[in-house]
Amino acid sequence: MLLRAGTSFLRRFVLFAVLVLLTGCASMGDLGIGNIGDLGISNLVDLLSNKDENEVDKEEIAALKAAPEIPLLWKHGLNKSKIAVFSPIYENGAVYAADAKGSLVRLDPANGKETLQIETEHKLSGGVGAGQGTILVGTFNGEVLAFDEIGHERWKTRVTSEVLSQPQIDSGVVIVRSADGRIFGLDAIDGSRKWIYQGPTPALTMRNFAGVLISRGAIFAGLTGGKLVAMSLLNGNVGWEATVSQPRGVTELERMTDITGLPVIDDQQVCAVAYHGRIGCFEIKDGNQIWARDASSNAGLTMDNNNVYVSEDSGAVVAYDKRSGAMMWKQAKLGSRKLSAPLLVRGALLAVGDAEGNVSLLRRHDGSLAARASTDGGAILSRPEYIPDGFVVQTSNGGIYAFAVQ
Repeated sequence: MLLRAGTSFLRRFVLFAVLVLLTGCASMGDLGIGNIGDLGISNLVDLLSNKDENEVDKEEIAALKAAPEIPLLWKHGLNKSKIAVFSPIYENGAVYAADAKGSLVRLDPANGKETLQIETEHKLSGGVGAGQGTILVGTFNGEVLAFDEIGHERWKTRVTSEVLSQPQIDSGVVIVRSADGRIFGLDAIDGSRKWIYQGPTPALTMRNFAGVLISRGAIFAGLTGGKLVAMSLLNGNVGWEATVSQPRGVTELERMTDITGLPVIDDQQVCAVAYHGRIGCFEIKDGNQIWARDASSNAGLTMDNNNVYVSEDSGAVVAYDKRSGAMMWKQAKLGSRKLSAPLLVRGALLAVGDAEGNVSLLRRHDGSLAARASTDGGAILSRPEYIPDGFVVQTSNGGIYAFAVQ
């Protein structure tokens, strides 16, 4: 009881401190940071949750240790990152990865051997984007760097704030999302600005490492304040805006309901999930809501022909029927409160990483644990990435691990 009382006091103290910070600073720029999210607000929010982060029972630990091992294909080492979240990408038969010190590498997906290394001489802040013969990275200074496939710099341009997510390229347009809520359309040939979209800017936001989803000539982006927007890839014009989640509560912290994971899409609907909010699916053509349910995630979701799978903030992976939103199953015994977004892999499985550097394979039909593997202990915060023989993850310690799925 003493421990619980102390924890409750700590939660109230942290909430008070956040509120003082919000009301007592005229400008976060005075502190040399872009917004409150740069202070690691998700970590502060974790202190306010009702679940003890170390609350893992002995049976749960025993079950995790007894799970079959996921076969390791290869591993590769880059530099660790204390702030940025990096994710490898598979494109045109190769794996691309980067680190905070500026290294950008291309790896053979079969054995992990380097086939290209670029020292960008910049402090990189987000994962790699690649496509149409171009390799893209972003920096803490808001620079976007473009290289060709042999490592020569094509162009460099600047946006208005740090680039926390993977730049993307499609139909000759490079899409970049900056930390201040803006989305930029850049010319893929020279990096010149084609258009800009300004999203909402609430007083309190989470540090958002999610980029945007590009599909059918459109961009789908989850925004702060629980909004989902669809816009034209070519000119940035907004086609529709939908509300995934409405802010609730009295304080700014309680009302925070950002969408910080990538939306997912199929032929008819697009789905997104908000932190402290809801999960919802909407018609692609007009944004009309199909269904919505209460949920909370700052990691993200994925979707197959039957279900939408969400890594929720409680440390559970939950499957919802994608037509009705009915909960199909819940897997809450993975030993960690912080999970990555899930990835669909072969054999009707889901791959999900966690904050302790573990990777779990779950069966899609019931969420049961199929296999598990450990890495270097660094957090896996970004979604695992597909490769032909399995999937690859990158840890905060800089480890890149490729696993086989039969």
